[in-house]
Amino acid sequence: MSTETAPTTRTGGLADVKKMFGAGTSSLRQFGILASLIAIILVFQIWTGGTTLSSQNLINVVSQQSYILILAIGMVMVIIMGHIDLSVGSVAAFVGIIVAKSMSDWDVPWPFAIAIGLVVGVLVGAWQGFWVAYVGVPAFIVTLAGMLIFRGGNQWIGQSTTTPVPPEFSFIGSGYLPELPINVNFNVLTMLLGLIGVGWLIFNEVRLRRQQAKIGADSAPVWVSVLKVGLLSAAILWAAWLFATGRPGTSFPISGVILLVLVVIYSFVTNSTVFGRHIYAVGGNRLAAALSGVKDRRIDFFVMMNMSVLAAIAGMIYVGRATASGPQDGNGWELDAIAAVFIGGAAVSGGIGTVIGSIIGGLVMAFLNNGLQLVGAGADTVSITKGLVLLLAVAVDVISKRNGGPSIIGLLTRRRDKGAQTLTEVPAVIPTSGTNESSQPADLPKG
Repeated sequence: MSTETAPTTRTGGLADVKKMFGAGTSSLRQFGILASLIAIILVFQIWTGGTTLSSQNLINVVSQQSYILILAIGMVMVIIMGHIDLSVGSVAAFVGIIVAKSMSDWDVPWPFAIAIGLVVGVLVGAWQGFWVAYVGVPAFIVTLAGMLIFRGGNQWIGQSTTTPVPPEFSFIGSGYLPELPINVNFNVLTMLLGLIGVGWLIFNEVRLRRQQAKIGADSAPVWVSVLKVGLLSAAILWAAWLFATGRPGTSFPISGVILLVLVVIYSFVTNSTVFGRHIYAVGGNRLAAALSGVKDRRIDFFVMMNMSVLAAIAGMIYVGRATASGPQDGNGWELDAIAAVFIGGAAVSGGIGTVIGSIIGGLVMAFLNNGLQLVGAGADTVSITKGLVLLLAVAVDVISKRNGGPSIIGLLTRRRDKGAQTLTEVPAVIPTSGTNESSQPADLPKG
């Protein structure tokens, strides 16, 4: 009878520092994506003579990229499921023209126009989700067809012309947090938003330590948590100060507020709800998830429908920022959203990815694009550079896993709550290599 000795957990020094942003087995390599973002910002900050981190440039980056980051939130859920959605740009344009026409030609008040846009997003998502989930047509084909259908719908409804929207509606895309009647030299609401972010950070860290203690998991020393929260809080407050002290009449964009709200909601949904755990379970091993009782068809349907709803929101924000809806709206958005998700740590085979990681990936592309424009790079250079960054981000992880090393993507997206792994740890009856729709036997009952 052999006895096994439990591996000892290293503590103290660098071993504790490595726990700052992860569990005890994490490595500093898992922060490569975040480190890349910081490096890109610092390089362009020096290269542009301080313009990159100026208040006005940060406001521009958030305003220009918020709708792409919103798409990335939905796209990461689609990719975790092993699907892809090529229609999001066309859906955004389709919803945008309907909302613009409803206000300009049909005299619909802007709040009701927004509601119409959300309903259209739900209907479009239900249409595509039906074909993917219940007919079994691969999502690539369904959304490729949707890209053509809804692009044509945009041009048919708008007659390939530009349709303006009223200033009240433009507020969601080009507005800022308002000034309060307080005699200070910064935007109070923006700083309050920063303080709320710090409060959420502290609450989340305390909750995490309590959960780790409850399940007996290894947790970092208190000083590591304090240092982590302190550094992140300082970064949040510094960013809030930059937004709050920009050009008079500007502050944190309303589109950025919408983005932050969606990030919080979807981070909670994917990490702390049964629905979120089912998404990872189906994406990781569809057959095992189905055998354990997960209604995978229903998950497919709602994930695809959710993507179209977020595309509708992104489309309305863009129309508000542009003050009009046009026939070229949304072109190439799907590629930017997909790139953000993969740079942010999602796996091509599905089952891996996070909302926060996708946002970081989107910010990498945003600051890379912004920085190259600030230094006068042409559109050809920007496009080539973005393509190389996307290829490198995925290739590094693939090569690491092929050589037997740890997956950077896997480490970044490792879930620290052991309870969340229950569904994904169900052994597969038939080994599967990914989450392709064709990997499931046709006679397997689905939910």
